[in-house]
Amino acid sequence: MDNSQTQQGVSYTDNLIGTLLAIFGGVIVSISLSVQKHSHVKLAGTKEQRSFYETKTWWAGFVFICIGEGANFVSYAFAPIAVIAPLNAVSVLTSSILGFLFLREKSKAKDFAKNHGLTFLGYVLIIGGTYLFVSFGPNSHEKLQARNIVKHIVGWPVLLYLLLEIIAFCLLLYFYKQRSANYLVVVLLLAALLGSVTVITVKAVSGMLLLTLEGSMQLDYPIFSVMFVCMVASVVFQARFLSQACNLHDSSLAACVNYIFSTVFAVVAGAVFYLEFQNEDVLHICMFLLGSALCFLGVFLVTKYRKKAKLFEPYVTMDVAKGVPTIHDNGLVVQPDYNGSFSYGALVNNDGVAPATLPVNLEHPAVTVRGTDSPPGRTNLKMD
Repeated sequence: MDNSQTQQGVSYTDNLIGTLLAIFGGVIVSISLSVQKHSHVKLAGTKEQRSFYETKTWWAGFVFICIGEGANFVSYAFAPIAVIAPLNAVSVLTSSILGFLFLREKSKAKDFAKNHGLTFLGYVLIIGGTYLFVSFGPNSHEKLQARNIVKHIVGWPVLLYLLLEIIAFCLLLYFYKQRSANYLVVVLLLAALLGSVTVITVKAVSGMLLLTLEGSMQLDYPIFSVMFVCMVASVVFQARFLSQACNLHDSSLAACVNYIFSTVFAVVAGAVFYLEFQNEDVLHICMFLLGSALCFLGVFLVTKYRKKAKLFEPYVTMDVAKGVPTIHDNGLVVQPDYNGSFSYGALVNNDGVAPATLPVNLEHPAVTVRGTDSPPGRTNLKMD
């Protein structure tokens, strides 16, 4: 009985360490991405001919990313995959909160609640769901020695799972490459299938590294090299599919669907490969599923109502002689060059003429929609 209680206490401590490391890593990664984005925006607003990697701000963000990803990597050595994988919602939550802080929108309380009420509801659901799946998640603790990992791999549940995953991946890859099925679900399913391999190998590699640091050498076993190579390969190809999904589809929708798919496949992989739910009762499993579902809904609300950039911003050219504005719509075109300035709403003359102003007696100017570029001699008015 004493040994059982001691083992349970060790498992609880390890789970707590892994959970805190994962939360810390998610927060740090979100902050680092915001810092790097700030570096890009600040550099774009200046006339300096410098690359982003020549700025101290971007490198500071890169260092924070390394720290955050390192914390996420180590967290898998302490806590089960089923607890760590859903904690990616913390990164979504932190990114959204940082977005609110840096937007600095000025609006009335009623309008703010109307525009962002569901987003804050998503915050509440993420926090509540995180508490539930962390509290009722699996509390298994297994020393991931090399021989234990080999024993898991040769088991028939794992072999069957890997066979089904390989078949599904090959079918999806065939439709994606040969049939040009560039649907968001197809691309993110490919990324999620690779992600399940990633979490399995990351947990194995981090666990063996931890045991090696504790004095039990595990790096000389062949299974460590196999897991390490599979980890690197799955991470690289997973990143490529995620990049393609963001390029082909809306990034907010891709982030939401990817979180749901990757979490589901990661939890299933942990349950099959490491038997994380083997000793859990029905109540704990149901509460864990409820917490995960709340996080899914919360992430959906946060990403769905995120402020999106306009695909097309119309611009107006002013005829110098007649003073008649013309709205140009060339489809999804890029707005004219802002000449290094973000001051929209001013008249800028491309020919070097002084800025023009609207005539006083022009109360209702005639507005015509044009599908071609404006003729020479017109001045661009840029509107936000």
